[in-house]
Amino acid sequence: MKKFLRQKPRLLFLYSELASYFIACLDHLIRQNEVDVHVIHWSVNKEAPFIFKFPEPVLFYEKNTLPGSCLKEKIYSLEPDFIYCSGWMDKDYLKAVKGYKKKIPVVIGLDTWWEAKPAQFLACIASPFFITSLFSHCWVPGKKQKQYALKLGFNDENIMLNYYCADTDNFFQIGEDSLCRKKKKYPHRFLYVGRYYDFKGITDLWEAFIGMKKDTDNDWELWCLGTGSIPPMEHPFIRHFGFIQPSDMASFINDTGVAVMPSRFEPWGVALHEFTAAGLPVICSSRVGAAEIFMDESRNGYIYPAGNIPKLKEALTKCTLSSDDELIKMGIASRELAKKITPELWSQTLMNVLGKNNNK
Repeated sequence: MKKFLRQKPRLLFLYSELASYFIACLDHLIRQNEVDVHVIHWSVNKEAPFIFKFPEPVLFYEKNTLPGSCLKEKIYSLEPDFIYCSGWMDKDYLKAVKGYKKKIPVVIGLDTWWEAKPAQFLACIASPFFITSLFSHCWVPGKKQKQYALKLGFNDENIMLNYYCADTDNFFQIGEDSLCRKKKKYPHRFLYVGRYYDFKGITDLWEAFIGMKKDTDNDWELWCLGTGSIPPMEHPFIRHFGFIQPSDMASFINDTGVAVMPSRFEPWGVALHEFTAAGLPVICSSRVGAAEIFMDESRNGYIYPAGNIPKLKEALTKCTLSSDDELIKMGIASRELAKKITPELWSQTLMNVLGKNNNK
C-alpha cells in the first residue's frame, strides 16, 4: 500500500565498488528528476580508498551490514520501482532480485566484450536460468558489449546504451582551465592513472618510455598515479605519486600533457572519457573498450596494438615530436569527442526505461 501512496518512483542500485563517476551520475539524476534513490554497495577497496561525497537525498548502505536474508528483506521493505544490478558476479544480489522481473524493470550491467570465449558460450547457455530469467533489461557501454547482450538472449529494445559516464561537468571545467594554462607553456609529461598490475600494461609503458628516452633527445617525463602488486620502476624521468583522490586530479591534469592507457584488457575504461573531457591527447591500447567512442586516430591521439611495446614506444615518440600547438589541437578534439556521453544522457537512458514501464 505504501508504494501506491508515494509520489516519487523509488530506484534501487545493487552496486559493486563505488566510483566517483557513478556518484556524479546519481547527483545529476536526482537534480533533474523527481526520484527516490537507494544504493546498496560493496565496501571500499583498500587498494583504492576513495573518499566520496554522497548526494544527501540518496541513501547508501554497505552490503556487509545486510548479511544473509537481511539483504532480501531490505529490498522487500524498500518496494522499489526499478532495480539495477552490477553484473552477475555477486550471487547474493542475484538471489535477492529473484521474482521482481515481472513487476518492475530489473536491469543488469554488462561491460564485457563478446570474444567467443568458452566461458561466454557457457554463459549464453545458462542465461535463461540465471540472467534473462532475472533481468528484463541489459545496460551496456558500447557495441561490443551489446553483441554479447544479444547473444545472452536480451531483445534489442531491452538493451540500454550509455552504461558508463564520466563526471563530465567536473572534467570539462578542469580541461577549460588547464588548456588556458597550456597555451602559455605546454607540460611535456605523460600521465598514467591506474593500478600497478600486469593487465593494466604498466610495465609495457615503463619499458616503452625508457626505450623512447634512450633513442630520442627530449625533455618528456612520465608521471604515474596508483598502487598495486608491481613495484614502481626507478628511473630519473619516471615519477610515482601513489594513490590520488579524484578531488586532487586537477593539479595533475594541469601539469601533464598526454594521458596513456596501456591496458592489455580494459572492458571499457571511464578514465579515457575523463582524460578526453579534460582536454588531454591520449595514447591507448587497442584493448580499451571506450576507444570506440572517445578516440579518433591521429586527431586526438593514437591507438596501438595492446602489448606491443615497440608500437607503444612509437606512439610516445610521435607525441614528443609534435609541437605544443599540435598537442593543444589534439586536446581540443578530445573535448569534442567527450561530449558524446554525458550524465544527462545517462539519466535519460534510465528514466526512459522507467517511463516505458509506467506507461504499460
